[in-house]
Amino acid sequence: MPPSFLCRIAFNTTQDVSADPMIKVISFDFDGTIAKHTFADAFWLEGVPALYAKLHHVDVDVAKKYLFEEYDKIGDNRIEWYDPGYWFDRFDLQADWKKMLLKYRKNVEIYPEVSSVLKRLSKHYSLIISSNAKKEFIDVQLRKSKLSGYFDQIFSSTSDFHTVKKVTDFYAMICKKLSIQPQEMVHVGDHKEFDYLSPQKLDIAAFYLDRNKTSSGPYVVHDLSQFEETVIKRSSSNREHRGRKM
Repeated sequence: MPPSFLCRIAFNTTQDVSADPMIKVISFDFDGTIAKHTFADAFWLEGVPALYAKLHHVDVDVAKKYLFEEYDKIGDNRIEWYDPGYWFDRFDLQADWKKMLLKYRKNVEIYPEVSSVLKRLSKHYSLIISSNAKKEFIDVQLRKSKLSGYFDQIFSSTSDFHTVKKVTDFYAMICKKLSIQPQEMVHVGDHKEFDYLSPQKLDIAAFYLDRNKTSSGPYVVHDLSQFEETVIKRSSSNREHRGRKM
């Protein structure tokens, strides 16, 4: 489901990059970063209400009003928000949600710069996905868009660790699994709290992806092409810093 609105957060926090180790891993959020919300929206905002309306013999608009209110009662800070199994049980939807996902593959849309950026970055870094989305949602979209080959690992906070990305431990567990230091990873995503503040607390270099261009700052990027440029400059700066110390 789409992320809920968060209050404006300043992006002038100082992150010490001069003494960072060389970047080994680039971590990407998924929905809103790699893929547009079209697939998730089609499932949650159209498919689930249509199924509820059919099974409970109510108008689709009535179903939407009820379901959206129920979604909001949970909110995206709780793991249930992301779990189709929870909602299908709660609403007594007698259907296989995994099969239902395949019905909406036609709604998968990837942001235009993504493929070329991943192709270039994957030649120099290990690329991973770090997302709140269930793995099944990610897998369908990666297969449809033919992007799977660019990523070495896919981490779903809800599928793999039974938590949400707000918890700093999510990023710590990823670093542990990859046998890297937090300073050896860069993360980018479109959620101010989950993708910027949380990893930053662990000393991961975090960038907020604001595609609407409503925020600015040294750790704000407006598309992944700009993020790529920033990562390249950062890596070059670190190499120069090491060269001077030798």
